[in-house]
Amino acid sequence: MLKSLHIVNYRNLKDFKIQKLEHINLITGKNNTGKSSILDAICLYASRGDVKVIQDILEERGEDYTLSSTPGDDDILDKNIKTLSALFTDRKNDKVISIGEIDNDTKVTFKFVKYQEENITEVSGGTIRRKTIIDSDKPEEENMTYKPGFQIIYRKDALLLELDANRYTRANNYKYKEKADKWQFLSPANYDRGEQCGILFDNIALTDKESYVIEALRLIEPTTERIAFVKEDLKARKAVIKLSDNPEILPLLSMGDGINRILSIILSLVNADNGFLLIDEFENGFHHSIQEKLWEIIFKLAKKLNIQVFVTTHSEDCISGFQKVLNRPESSVSGKLIRLENKNGAVREVEFSAEELKNADELDIEIR
Repeated sequence: MLKSLHIVNYRNLKDFKIQKLEHINLITGKNNTGKSSILDAICLYASRGDVKVIQDILEERGEDYTLSSTPGDDDILDKNIKTLSALFTDRKNDKVISIGEIDNDTKVTFKFVKYQEENITEVSGGTIRRKTIIDSDKPEEENMTYKPGFQIIYRKDALLLELDANRYTRANNYKYKEKADKWQFLSPANYDRGEQCGILFDNIALTDKESYVIEALRLIEPTTERIAFVKEDLKARKAVIKLSDNPEILPLLSMGDGINRILSIILSLVNADNGFLLIDEFENGFHHSIQEKLWEIIFKLAKKLNIQVFVTTHSEDCISGFQKVLNRPESSVSGKLIRLENKNGAVREVEFSAEELKNADELDIEIR
């Protein structure tokens, strides 16, 4: 688990710190305070800077300008640089993005670099291609050819993406030595994940985790007995549900958005054991009466499965449900509410303790 968080030069988080993180972390604040960017950054950290994760983030934000490229495009270099520059604060790509814990050198970093490429003839007669990163402070030598690249570093792993020949993601056949953490990320754009939910369900079918999913679905439909994923024709699989008082098998989509979103959340949760669960805009699709019960399940499973949870919200009902579960006498899971403020372009955290959360109605929480 992350004990703290330090994000440098990632989107609008120029130098952002959370001094102390807990097991369950609820993040709130006005728009443009960096709530979603924090989740993105944790996802990049957990994945050790995986290129596919970078691609997914940029595509979801509509910032992958390479999607319109074809092999041999003359402007592929410009598109690659423009795309990856979108990750940087103010798109200033001469800086270094750094994500990790405060006062801990184990961070994932991203930066644009220059490199030299040369062919080396081995004693055996074979030829290898060697790339050498050039120190940015070192003046360029005459008669040397420099190429643009994008470097990702985590501990002893260093990955160099070539930017002048292919779409940046296609230059990567690299396998990290450092194993990535488990993580699941739910954003408003991917709550209804269709086939992906089927894969997540396959991972936990016929295990104790399946019962956790059924328990959660009963928040919306108390007669839920079983669920499954079935394939119709050549289409992707769909979730179906069996109710105890109905002999028919029903499409889960027919039961409304709420139960389908709970399914996505719980399947993501039980597949993130010993890792991270990230949920953006938790309240979407839920009646306020459901939120406290859903928080209860999240607290219970986060402890049982050793999952660190990060959730963003704009909802006072979400905050109220969170604080009620957090402050129950029997609660043994630590949690905190983090409010983000943007002061003249600098984002900072405002932390509330569990004691302060005992009466959330009296807190000055401006979230809209």
